[in-house]
Amino acid sequence: MTDKEEGPPSSRGARKAKRSSRSTDRPSTIRDVAAKAGVSVATVSRTLAGNYPVSAQTRERVMAAVDSLHYVVNVHAKALSGRVAGPVALVIKDITGPSLAHVAAGVEQEAGSRGRLSLVCSTKGDTQREDDLVQLMREQHAAAVILVGGTVPDDAYHRRMASYAKALDSAGSRLVLCGRPPLPEGVPATVVDYDNRGGAFQATAHLLTAGHRRVLFLGGAPGFSSAEERHLGYRDALRAHGMPYDEELDTTGDYSRKSGYLRIRDALRAGAEFTAVFAGSDMVALGALAALREAGLRVPRDVSLVGFDDVPFATDLTPPLTTVRVPYEELGRTSVRLALERDVGSASDDHVVLSTQLVIRDSVRPARA
Repeated sequence: MTDKEEGPPSSRGARKAKRSSRSTDRPSTIRDVAAKAGVSVATVSRTLAGNYPVSAQTRERVMAAVDSLHYVVNVHAKALSGRVAGPVALVIKDITGPSLAHVAAGVEQEAGSRGRLSLVCSTKGDTQREDDLVQLMREQHAAAVILVGGTVPDDAYHRRMASYAKALDSAGSRLVLCGRPPLPEGVPATVVDYDNRGGAFQATAHLLTAGHRRVLFLGGAPGFSSAEERHLGYRDALRAHGMPYDEELDTTGDYSRKSGYLRIRDALRAGAEFTAVFAGSDMVALGALAALREAGLRVPRDVSLVGFDDVPFATDLTPPLTTVRVPYEELGRTSVRLALERDVGSASDDHVVLSTQLVIRDSVRPARA
């Protein structure tokens, strides 16, 4: 009997049980896998990485050991060593909005097709939280950080974005502004936007072409980039069709159902005359539709209505909503593709604008004489 085996059988069993208990208290390591498979740590590493030829028999032994020990690869350690692709992070204001959810779906699809993990983070409009999330993604070696949603492009915003872009670039990451205005030349960031102005022009022009001469515009919050672009498109269409601008028909507010409802109610109470409504978002159009019905007005018989976004419920409304389709999923996919495929030092794809499309359904009818 050796020194290690001295003592009564009961005490030896207790010591073995204690050792066994300790072994289950911690996660298995690559050394445990190597010992169980009877191979070196380097062989286990090569087998799991798949970047070195290993015999089928050896691979089978290693994978059996991985399964039996429930071994999990330390992805964070692999990221730090540069042996695993960094994740793609999507930072948005609110994950519950239907439009932003489709951007997130596009990011996830494209990242997944490239073997990348995608992370979705919400800021609730808190700039400090956005700062913290960008810094966290930089520390986690994210391949790209995609910021989504309209914003007020003032000097403070440009300084923050430039700081993000430079900090991420120094860590080998890429800042992507999705649906946001571009930054000054020389800032290492990619912009993937869509044609707000052109889409708003199409929507307004469709109503004017149908004979409507007084189009009530339910725009977004002043100062926000997307809202300002849609407002410009509305004004462009009025000028192109020789229609005078009427301040009474130009309203602003947030892109919510409640806002659309209240603005239509207030316009009717004020005696505003209009035969058509262009809502700056489909959610606003939904509220407008409710307020018009409440007032005994029918869409499109009495008032024609056009929205913007083409969210999933637009086609299920009564009547189905004519609206401007924004390629939200494609925005997400393009953001990931450009961030991961960019050529260092090339600015050819640093600013991409995707087109929008007017989808004609049943909520617009020619104006009555």
